[in-house]
Amino acid sequence: MSKIIVIGSSNTDMVIKSKKLPGPGETVLGGTFLMNPGGKGANQAVAAARLKGNVTFVTKTGNDMFGAEAKQLFDKEHIDTKYIIKDANNPSGVALINVDENGENSIVVASGSNGTLSAYDINDEVFMTKTSDLFLMQLEIPVSTVEFVAQKASSKGNRVILNPAPARQLSNDLLSCLYIIIPNETEAEILTGIKVTNAETAEKAARILYSRGVKNVVITMGGTGSFLFTPGILKMISVVPVKAIDTTAAGDVFCGAMAVAVSEGKDIEEAVVFANKAAGISVTRMGAQASAPYRSEIHP
Repeated sequence: MSKIIVIGSSNTDMVIKSKKLPGPGETVLGGTFLMNPGGKGANQAVAAARLKGNVTFVTKTGNDMFGAEAKQLFDKEHIDTKYIIKDANNPSGVALINVDENGENSIVVASGSNGTLSAYDINDEVFMTKTSDLFLMQLEIPVSTVEFVAQKASSKGNRVILNPAPARQLSNDLLSCLYIIIPNETEAEILTGIKVTNAETAEKAARILYSRGVKNVVITMGGTGSFLFTPGILKMISVVPVKAIDTTAAGDVFCGAMAVAVSEGKDIEEAVVFANKAAGISVTRMGAQASAPYRSEIHP
């Protein structure tokens, strides 16, 4: 099996589940408080590991209890953690998450040490890979670091998957290094200027990303499914309807599952079907990493 090198953020998520999300200046009395490990990079690494991926995780934590606890949890998930860096000057990242009764969420992130992960922090050994190995990244670390990794990995023949979240404008130099980009509707709109509401508008957005150098585009669209744009295939891949409890890490589980499927040699359409199943399970559970399913739960 090919290796999956996840480079990204690690946070501690502080979650309150309430009847509704508060508006500006409003206080809402919630019911349930949870403190869970999170961060898009960590979520995707754990999701991939639980689905039997061979995962190495590169992140930067504070030299504090949150960072120490996170590493212990990664070790329990059988993730290779030898390239995790400790930041002596900044705390570990923290996210404050409010989830309403319909499973929708509102998130504020204090990046902490995630915001200092630079190209200089990444050990050269990380890039001693086979061409079949792949890199999975997000945008909760500096974009300059993402660009460095994407360019170095793609120049060695590795496949690079990017989840462009939180969304921001990206250069063609970065996009041209990507084997797969996985935005949701909002992220796709920010990247392309196309408001994505259905298969037709998803195709328009995907064509723009393809024209800018991305080889394959997967736009996740919640309960509608995922739109796949790859040479020769343009289609919406639907999901099995479920009752969503918490959508916090659904996109991260999807990305981790995509990476696992691709690392196992599945074609991209098969990988999207697999990822839809994994994400569908995750939204029926509370929490970020806690919601990621195990391989035994994904049925053919």
